[in-house]
Amino acid sequence: MKYVKESAILFGITLVGELMNLLLPLPVPAGVYGLLLLLVLLCSGILKLDQVEATGNFLLEIMPILFIPAAVGLMESVDAMRAILVPMLVVCTVSTIIVMITTGKVTELILAFGEKEVREYDEHHKKDKNNSNRSTGTNKNKGGR
Repeated sequence: MKYVKESAILFGITLVGELMNLLLPLPVPAGVYGLLLLLVLLCSGILKLDQVEATGNFLLEIMPILFIPAAVGLMESVDAMRAILVPMLVVCTVSTIIVMITTGKVTELILAFGEKEVREYDEHHKKDKNNSNRSTGTNKNKGGR
């Protein structure tokens, strides 16, 4: 029964995403609306992770199986795609490299920003600690025990 309830929640969110796609005049796929809605519900606490986790994990486990029909469809249309196969492979390769480089650079920026905040936090707290030691007269470096 747990899987039925979790599936109903996920399908309901997907349905709302489809409705948003029909109502909003933006070129955003319905799946993206659904995922954003799920993210907002989880982050706000309206929906708890354990309310959808088991079904989500199940769907992740069977995801490779869901790609089989698409792969078979590509294999059946290889003759029609033969003329554009090389340009398509070049575009896929170049775009993959661009995505990997961009992801790496963004990750480096995020890590650098996080390290900067940690350093500033540490420096601020060291100053506060030194100020409190001076005001109470307990400085361990000068033998105060």
